Amino acid sequence: MNLHLASIHIHPVKSLGGFPVDRARLTDRGLEHDRRWMLVDAEGRFISQREIPAMACLHCKPTAKGFQVTDIRDGRHLDLPWALQSGSTMPASVWDEPVDVIPAPPVMAKWFAQQLGVSCTPVFMPDGTLRPTDTRYAQAVTSLSDGFPYLILSQTSLDDLNSRLGAHSQVSMDRFRPNLVIAGGTAFQEDDWRHILIGEYIFHLVKPCARCIITTTDQRTGARGKEPLATLSRYRRRASDAAKVDFGMNAVGSIDGVLRVGDAVKMYEEGS
Repeated sequence: MNLHLASIHIHPVKSLGGFPVDRARLTDRGLEHDRRWMLVDAEGRFISQREIPAMACLHCKPTAKGFQVTDIRDGRHLDLPWALQSGSTMPASVWDEPVDVIPAPPVMAKWFAQQLGVSCTPVFMPDGTLRPTDTRYAQAVTSLSDGFPYLILSQTSLDDLNSRLGAHSQVSMDRFRPNLVIAGGTAFQEDDWRHILIGEYIFHLVKPCARCIITTTDQRTGARGKEPLATLSRYRRRASDAAKVDFGMNAVGSIDGVLRVGDAVKMYEEGS
């Protein structure tokens, strides 16, 4: 099959809008700058679109010194650095996993609280914080992602889904928040992939990605409906656990190098 890397997506802040790039550096915990920030509540628990769909309206874009978060509802924006270089760490959590993070200055917390209508604090994951993936699937570390450093999806899988949705229910790829989108081939081919080369770099697809209510949230308005989860639930339920609806594959990969849009994608046999 003639497969290639169609797009690369970076989400600097967990559960906020990301942006596409032509190239990205690989690190020990995923794409450089991907999900190194998140918002937490007063107890340090992560906040996502699951609880606050308005987070979908906060979109990120790169700037000369970092990135900017813009609320597309009113145009208000906030500039953040890629990293906080100093500051005392505080305990936080992603799901039930503890993670040490550096809180941002109060002025930044105030901006997010005003835009979202909830008390929250933006926090950064420093290089010294190592968060392991679930060792049942991979021996690796990840950023502040839900569980793994990469999420891989085929464009053909989205095309298949949209072919089943009504003309007014079509969804875009940003509903699924992938890092790497593959062009070519057949729908849901990624389900059967175990090891692939993207360019010269190896990726191991280790676990299906179970989908949640975030997929039903319009990433420009924050409005929430039933699709595409209702349609996916009719044909994408996990065979081993019918409560889970899968779309895309979680992955780990090479920890150094540069990916570029257009890179060839090939199957890889371990030991070859």
